Amino acid sequence: MNRQTGEGGIGMEYTIIEGNYAKIGVSKMADTVYFTFEGEKEKKCAILLYTANGEQDRIPVPDEYCIGALRSVGIRGLKWKKLNYNYEIDGKLVFDQYARKVIGREKWADPKRLQEDYQIRAGFDFAEFDWCADRFPEIPREQMVMYKLNVRSFTMDGGAVGRKKGTFAGVMEKIPYLKALGVTSLELMPVYEFEELAVQPYAVQDVEGWSDNAKEGYLLEEEKKPPLKINCWGYLPGHYYAPKASYASTGEPSTELKKLIQMLHKNQMECILEMYFDEKMNQNIAVEILRYWVMEYHVDGFHLLGAALPVDAMAQDLILRRTKLFAEGFSSRLFKGEPSYPHLFVYNDDFLYASRKLLSRNNGNMPELLNQLKRQNAVFGFVNYVAGNNGFTLADLFSYNEKHNEENGEDNQDGLLWNFSCNGGVEGATRKRNILEYRKKQMRNAIVLVLIGQGVPLLMAGDEFGNSQQGNNNCYCQDNKTGWANWGNRKRFAPFTKFVQQMIAFRRQHPILRSRLPMQMCDYASRGCPDLSYHGENAWIASGSLYPHAVGILYYGAYAVREDGTEDDYLYIGLNFHIQQQSLALPKLPHRMGWYVAVDTADKETPFFETPKPVEKKHQIEVPPQAVMILVGK
Repeated sequence: MNRQTGEGGIGMEYTIIEGNYAKIGVSKMADTVYFTFEGEKEKKCAILLYTANGEQDRIPVPDEYCIGALRSVGIRGLKWKKLNYNYEIDGKLVFDQYARKVIGREKWADPKRLQEDYQIRAGFDFAEFDWCADRFPEIPREQMVMYKLNVRSFTMDGGAVGRKKGTFAGVMEKIPYLKALGVTSLELMPVYEFEELAVQPYAVQDVEGWSDNAKEGYLLEEEKKPPLKINCWGYLPGHYYAPKASYASTGEPSTELKKLIQMLHKNQMECILEMYFDEKMNQNIAVEILRYWVMEYHVDGFHLLGAALPVDAMAQDLILRRTKLFAEGFSSRLFKGEPSYPHLFVYNDDFLYASRKLLSRNNGNMPELLNQLKRQNAVFGFVNYVAGNNGFTLADLFSYNEKHNEENGEDNQDGLLWNFSCNGGVEGATRKRNILEYRKKQMRNAIVLVLIGQGVPLLMAGDEFGNSQQGNNNCYCQDNKTGWANWGNRKRFAPFTKFVQQMIAFRRQHPILRSRLPMQMCDYASRGCPDLSYHGENAWIASGSLYPHAVGILYYGAYAVREDGTEDDYLYIGLNFHIQQQSLALPKLPHRMGWYVAVDTADKETPFFETPKPVEKKHQIEVPPQAVMILVGK
């Protein structure tokens, strides 16, 4: 079928043929571009082509080019490089949900997009990318340290310069910093194309009984432009096949994101994407979307968010079999037998609340925390964190008792109500030295808890340098210094950043803290001690209290082997969440061995000892109030 555009068209000759139903979206083979999209046979469908200067052509799709609910047409000879497109179905303009590039969203939060006649278009993206023999790092879960960030907020306030602010390129410049910190796996909040702009409607007023002048004034007020709100996080349905255009400094978002992932892989780091699907999402399409990102962008994993997620289907999909999947839970039928490559992770708030309640002395439960610290499974892993984007930052957790979300414009009704936080006596900023020292110690305590747990530790971007959101625990709409990571804090919090780095390295040096198999709390291999045991005022005897505030945890290093083949050390962790100093018994070590202090969060000058120091008493240790100590037996 030969056709030449008529008057007002884009002036080119091409041939229309039946398309390729096997690949939904737009694809290209030789000189033919294929368009495959949802469109029932009873509907009139067409492809709308646009040039940069606004010229348009309409290409009807023959009714017979249909299988099931898929329409597919090939256009031979199409000069696609200077064109954009949309679909028309029964006279209605339809955007291609499989588009790999979105035209019209290149500028972040551009108010022009709110005009009634503003139109986004789908772009063609057939660019080849040289992956240079790129390989998935496939970092074993026992070696993982995760770091979660929002591309824009991470790089806006000192995180990058010039055009790289708020972009993939800005994140790429931070790879050396993240690697030096000890991060292995980068979790990115949504980077697919979503509309960040939203119009907030005015509240409807009841004007009955108002005077004419008052009514007139109200109507004049209504004529003003409605307020705008920005959703910075992107937990919205979006165009899942297209990387976010405004996150690119170059105008080529797909290439820039691929370069970021390629550079992560070169540094033996992983890229994990958050994917939000609502209950309206076709579950088969959701699986296909994940496959696409793995094959096209070499993504290493997905944090699955939303409703009605087909997590079991995703977990069993053959293409996703070595892709790490993070979700609130999985079906028990997936947990039969030990997999050759464990790739499933439970990602929820259980560890967060167990830790926070004890740290803030707010109805804490030591057995609950101990269970969270040792939770592990041969089939699936766990993610441990005490702060994330949904809630207080680590610094705010110990600076605010109440949330302060007034600037969100929702009358402080949004955000988590229960934060289990503790401000130390003053709400917000203070110059009182004792309160500031208390807050720093509590931050060190929280970091230690995350890094001694058997699950995968997760840090929220900026927590390592004391990033604050001024008590806002729901910064989704704060595209400003409140929501941006404050890199200006780095100098002031340099000692804390170093402590975080040291603790990550300590975890890496001691495989007993990150065993792939769950602890049995017995000497099941007859090596002389239980793999894990708890101690109170007397060795080998936990406190008689149902909810003790202090406990000693002994990890027996013989149940873990270092990379060089040697057994790990004895590790003893003293937890004291009491407001007073507590005595804990130290188990007796073999002949000629002694206990040495490696970490003392109460020591504000040197909380981490590069060279562990010997304890004063062989069989007892005094743990300072609300502090954590880690001892090494050697």
